Amino acid sequence: MTYTGRAVRRLEDADLLRGSGRFADDLPVRRDTLHAAILRSPHPHAELLSVDAEGALALPGVDCVVIGEDARRWTRPFAVAVKTPMQHWCLAVDRVRYVGEPVAVALARDRHTAEDALERITVRYRPLPPVVDPEKAAGPDAPLLPAVGSNVVGDRAFRYGDPDAAFAAAAHRVSVTTRYPRNAASPLECFVVIAEYLPGEAAYEVTANFQGPFAMQPVMAMALGVPGNRLRLRTPPHSGGSFGAKHAVFPYVVLLALAARKAGRPVKWVESRLEHLTAATSATNRVTTLSAAVDRDGVINALAWDQLEDCGAYLRAPEPATPYRMHANMTGAYRVRHLSIRNRVVLTNKTPSGLVRGFGGPQVYFALERLMQRIAATLGLDPLEVIRRNLVEAFPHRCPAGAILDSGDYRAAVHVATERGGLAQLRHWRDRARREGRLYGIGFAAVVEPAISNMGYISTVLGPEERNRAGPKSGAQAAATVSLDPLGGVSVAIDSVPQGQGHRTATAQIVADIFGLAPEAIAVGAAIDTGKDAWSIAAGNYSSRFAGATAGAVHIAATRLRNRLAGIAAAQLNARPQDLVFAGARVFAAANPENSLSFARVAATDHWSPGGSPEPALRETVFWSPSVLGAPNTADEVNGAAVYGFVFDFCGLEIERDTGTVRIDKFVSLHDAGRILNSALFDGQVRGGFAMAVGAALHERLVYAEDGGFVTGSLLDYALPTALMIPELEILNQETLSSVTPLGAKGVAEGNSMSTPVCIANAVADALGMEEVNLPLTPERLLEMVRRGGQ
Repeated sequence: MTYTGRAVRRLEDADLLRGSGRFADDLPVRRDTLHAAILRSPHPHAELLSVDAEGALALPGVDCVVIGEDARRWTRPFAVAVKTPMQHWCLAVDRVRYVGEPVAVALARDRHTAEDALERITVRYRPLPPVVDPEKAAGPDAPLLPAVGSNVVGDRAFRYGDPDAAFAAAAHRVSVTTRYPRNAASPLECFVVIAEYLPGEAAYEVTANFQGPFAMQPVMAMALGVPGNRLRLRTPPHSGGSFGAKHAVFPYVVLLALAARKAGRPVKWVESRLEHLTAATSATNRVTTLSAAVDRDGVINALAWDQLEDCGAYLRAPEPATPYRMHANMTGAYRVRHLSIRNRVVLTNKTPSGLVRGFGGPQVYFALERLMQRIAATLGLDPLEVIRRNLVEAFPHRCPAGAILDSGDYRAAVHVATERGGLAQLRHWRDRARREGRLYGIGFAAVVEPAISNMGYISTVLGPEERNRAGPKSGAQAAATVSLDPLGGVSVAIDSVPQGQGHRTATAQIVADIFGLAPEAIAVGAAIDTGKDAWSIAAGNYSSRFAGATAGAVHIAATRLRNRLAGIAAAQLNARPQDLVFAGARVFAAANPENSLSFARVAATDHWSPGGSPEPALRETVFWSPSVLGAPNTADEVNGAAVYGFVFDFCGLEIERDTGTVRIDKFVSLHDAGRILNSALFDGQVRGGFAMAVGAALHERLVYAEDGGFVTGSLLDYALPTALMIPELEILNQETLSSVTPLGAKGVAEGNSMSTPVCIANAVADALGMEEVNLPLTPERLLEMVRRGGQ
């Protein structure tokens, strides 16, 4: 029986439904473990004059207090991709640069006592002028955040082809300016760190619900001033979601490791919801001006991008990844020949930005797909027809900046979506609604979803000479280990650090098919221990890398081990290895099924009698990296991801005139994610991304006042949507296998976070006849748009 591709029930759910999950806060700790509470800055920008902890230390139960002087003594500033004159420490040492920045850590016998101790720490600040608007921050008269230099810490321009000539010859130049807001990932479980210092080894052991990429492990080790093998980082068996945010636990790993060293005892910290919302991380806000050189038929010949990226108070690794993650395919799903890009990265007095689901994609596609709608409106064309006329037609397709779109049939996918999704009927509904005087619109979005990030794409932020000095960076290593025990059991260890997606289930399906077993017979471990497991800097849970990379490595490892088992069984069955079948927990010759051995007996052979095997069949570890991922070349061309899926959305919605409320009547989303490993998990990932995207489109925005104060500091102010607020979603699928990955799989988890917000915005623009539409589309904003538009 073939399990891969089927909706096999999740193996993870039994523990979760029984309440026996092992999350970071559930793990046992030593009895002498201290509990940490963090004192945070109330100011967006201020000099840190003094920190007096005597009052806190006098409180019974308080062991010690960690301050900036300790950070200077035992740690170093974090390494970043772009050198700036401002240093980012795990704890404020000279000034604070955003509301919520850690200033001190109180360590006590319990969390409540530690929190009480915070009230007794006296901090003297000298407030400084803040800046929160990225356009003002980039101006010549803005208050400077670093000690010297400019708030603009990165400014690079790129040209591919001849965009100037294309614009000069164009029949039309169409432009849009968009302002994408900050929003949060908001996982169910916040950050947790358990740290211990081992003085005899001058080493640290840390357990944290870190998601990766594990490129941060050497960054943490360097900040702690130890070799990489002196920082043992472990992840728990379960994690309550991340959506990118738990990458940002890494500065707290260093902070709590520092605290454990000073205290001489293990330390545990559990982040509160308010701390997470205020100071964990957020998606970048971006100001984009995008122009297209368009011919009379609506075909785009050139694109010119100007992107201003607000990374917050510090350029925290891996930033500025967000503006560069999509760099290789800034032409999206369209066959544009000429391209110019200007990327500016600016610092402001906001929480440092980082990974949030789809990072970089929502910001890029909001501008690009708004532009497609504006081209249609300017030329008097059907928006869907403009999309169709520009879609990539032949694969593989090389984009101007270097992306290689590996496979697909975009035109066929759009046809399937519109026919099966009922676009003709939706247009009929729109026409009827408008005749009745209602505000009804239809929106479209076509996006390319990159997966399995090239670890070298971020170095495009540096010029060729700087890259040469730093050395080439590329690839996307994935690791998997398949092991056989003395009773013939199969165990698998993977490097993807799942945060609830079901990676253990999909892994078990793949291995079960190869060995002829049931998925329930496969034990899968997904927690990483850098002290003993196979891992690389690319390990972790990001960029939809599991299905293509980690699952592919699993498939290779299990296949190699099965081939060695076939050699063992062939000698006992008097058959050729290539004639053997693994099925029903037995091994047999295809021509003579009765002549068989149990899988368990064959799998245990090399434990009990290894002398007869030409190559031991006990364990296989595979490291796999796509051959298509190289370092950026001297022309700044780079293939930013191994594979590229395709997503096409369309929706119909109505805006209530009196309330500004949006009612989405129909939403159709078609995905080409290559081979689907588990149809139920595929469905869950699409629905999860869609729910986050609806929140980003209609509700969510992190707001800062002009004086730098954080306005949306609780869930009373930050509007997360509930399940009842998420409309129905019709999911369609088209499988175009990739030749790049071992299983032909691409990515699926991030697509709707990129396509859905702009699809909804385009429908609103269609309903109101508006040129400028920005997120979130709250009732207040829509009522103002209705008033301005005279609808």
